Amino acid sequence: MSESSGATPRLTLLRGDITEQQVDAIVNAANSSLLGGGGVDGAIHRRGGPEILEECRALRASKYGRGLPTGRAAATTAGRLPARWVIHTVGPVFSSSDDRSELLADCHRNSLLVAEELGARSVAFPAISTGVYRWPIDDAAIIALRTVSQAPSSVAEIRFVLFDDRALTAFRQAADSLGLPLG
Repeated sequence: MSESSGATPRLTLLRGDITEQQVDAIVNAANSSLLGGGGVDGAIHRRGGPEILEECRALRASKYGRGLPTGRAAATTAGRLPARWVIHTVGPVFSSSDDRSELLADCHRNSLLVAEELGARSVAFPAISTGVYRWPIDDAAIIALRTVSQAPSSVAEIRFVLFDDRALTAFRQAADSLGLPLG
């Protein structure tokens, strides 16, 4: 792993389609099977093509026979996407009775670790766990932004690509409440 520079990465928030981002790596809010699904996961697999699924199958056959554990991250090619790599991470399902926020933080932390191992200088994240896993967007935004801003990393640019205005507003408010400058 390369040494962390200690410099604060440029943090950007935008509304858009993560599959169109020209960055070194995009983060996929995957399910544990790594074999595609709905939401961000399905969009990445559809647009990226069969090369992503092929490498996901190889990961399942070699390292993750029981699936990728929640909070962990693993990389594959980006196939036909404009990025170089896809970093797959499995977010936790929200529970009002069981605090799983550290697992959500682990998704971001471990994705940045994988990005650093790859030598990625720019990474685009979706709003992990806020779709079918029902994590409240306001809380997810605080956890995501706090985690990436505190994680030691040599990644120069961290971009959150948000699907709708509601998510973008939640992330902007979270950045403001955390006192994080946006690039």
